[in-house]
Amino acid sequence: MFAALGDETRLAIVAQLSSRGPRSITSLTEGSSVTRQAVTKHLHVLNGAGLVHCSRRGRESIWELDSHRLQDAQRYLAEISAHWDAAIDRLRKFVED
Repeated sequence: MFAALGDETRLAIVAQLSSRGPRSITSLTEGSSVTRQAVTKHLHVLNGAGLVHCSRRGRESIWELDSHRLQDAQRYLAEISAHWDAAIDRLRKFVED
């Protein structure tokens, strides 16, 4: 998941889906220099990471963010942050004593 989010274009797609809701590939490419083929490739990577899913509306594929996976990532990062905070506090106490 973090590898998928590490790409600037994929992160921008996630941000767009987060702020604007479900979008078609055409909508995701509007106003961007990224081609539809490139966006499609990035969406498939995000789908493989469980961050987005696709549904069909007529002839269009509509992509939607799976916010549960992002919440999982947020919890994981908060846990890591708490461990680092504790380690820094232990180091500070050691240095000050």
